[in-house]
Amino acid sequence: MTNSPNTVSKSRSRFLAAAASVAIAGAIGLTAVTSETTPVLADAVRVDAPQVPSFADVVERVTPAVVSVRVKAKVDQMSDDGFSPFSQGFDNLPDDHPMKRFFRQFRGEGERGRQDGRRWHRDHNRKPRPVAQGSGFFISEDGYLVTNNHVVEDGSAFTVVTDDGKELDAKLIGTDPRTDLAVLKVEDGGKFTYVDFADDSAIRVGDWVVAVGNPFGLGGTVTAGIVSARGRDIGAGPYDDFIQIDAAVNRGNSGGPAFNLSGQVVGINTAIFSPSGGNVGIAFAIPASTAKQVVQDLIKDGNVKRGWLGVQIQPVTSEIAESLGLKDAKGALVAGVQDDGPAKKAGVVAGDIITQVDGKDVSSSRELARIIAANPPGKAVDVTLWRNGKSETLKLDLGVLPSSEKQASTEAPATPEDQADALADLGLTVTGADDGKGLVVTAVDPDSDAADRGIQAGDVITSVNSAEVKSAGDITQAMADAAKAGRKAVLVQVTRDAASRFVTLPVSNG
Repeated sequence: MTNSPNTVSKSRSRFLAAAASVAIAGAIGLTAVTSETTPVLADAVRVDAPQVPSFADVVERVTPAVVSVRVKAKVDQMSDDGFSPFSQGFDNLPDDHPMKRFFRQFRGEGERGRQDGRRWHRDHNRKPRPVAQGSGFFISEDGYLVTNNHVVEDGSAFTVVTDDGKELDAKLIGTDPRTDLAVLKVEDGGKFTYVDFADDSAIRVGDWVVAVGNPFGLGGTVTAGIVSARGRDIGAGPYDDFIQIDAAVNRGNSGGPAFNLSGQVVGINTAIFSPSGGNVGIAFAIPASTAKQVVQDLIKDGNVKRGWLGVQIQPVTSEIAESLGLKDAKGALVAGVQDDGPAKKAGVVAGDIITQVDGKDVSSSRELARIIAANPPGKAVDVTLWRNGKSETLKLDLGVLPSSEKQASTEAPATPEDQADALADLGLTVTGADDGKGLVVTAVDPDSDAADRGIQAGDVITSVNSAEVKSAGDITQAMADAAKAGRKAVLVQVTRDAASRFVTLPVSNG
């Protein structure tokens, strides 16, 4: 039979394709096969996989210790828009404040989402009640487990769902809103797989982490990523020191652990940042070192007792440091001292810069808060200050941090003199106080250095470079002294609404 041109063309095409297959197969060391033969390889194909890390072994060991936490909420404590009140004061912020939006969106598991996101637990002959979803993990064989405070707050009943689907009742042992931690206890009588806290001081940016939790109520879910940053301050509270990770963390992951590759907990997932409400690779975890101490206190006493200085503090800027002759912009500037606090009794005054506690350097005002809080009440500590151009050390006994932060009390300044002095170069108009203590700001030039630094009419200037002022002449004299010492600015203490703070004003314009 003679092949038609079309048949020849097809045969030739098959031949060329087969030849190409043979050539390619030979190039990669495979036995060639054609469509006309049974596709059996002479030797099984084996490819050496690249050496990438697998998390399977870690996940297999730690997953039994991670649980889902279901919280039956108190209906009467839900707000009109379906969110429970914020535990750390964000409800007092304006509705359009970025931090209020941040926590309304991204700390929502314990705050129950809007109507379309709620889960409902139904019992016979009972009204439906909203149920919050979160995560947690066992830290002891006898059933103690850790989660977030915002997951369990306002809860009336707590259920723990283990990795194998078993549901267990739990009771609340204690909470700490300041660090957003809580401890539950399952009294089942059984023995539970548990995990340990890691030494997070050894964690480096770039290290692998594995997050396990209960996103969107799906149950045990594992994601992986790296440590993106350390020491993050997101405005959640006075002790912010978050580890930032890029593992996928979503609603419902709160309270769940982030593990290192040894299966130890390096952090507790507590918040995410996202424009959409879903994961975009920015999650924040409470460091293990913080959680470990807080959890121990909660198990022991049901609450956390922290050391207390009794001061208002603010950061030390480069301008503030320069105005006081301090070499580096480090430490915590004392903006106010409470009358009944340990600092007042020890002789700490507004304008002091705290640079060390028990010989440990204080790099920032936030670090000072963490250092003091980490010490027990009643402990004697040495506080090193920068005052009047030199360093000195005071010894004091720490008090007990009040349940609600107190504001430093400052007497309302007034003026015995009726004359008004103008500090035109600074953009200020002031008048003396009735009792001779301080100057009341009566007007501020909106284009001035004073306005740029937030000084407003009604503010009271109480001191300049730690020296009390009674007249505008005291300010100009302080500026002259600073200029003579080669400094570019003076440190001005300003009081507003019983709260004190410090600002710098440039000498060159004074």
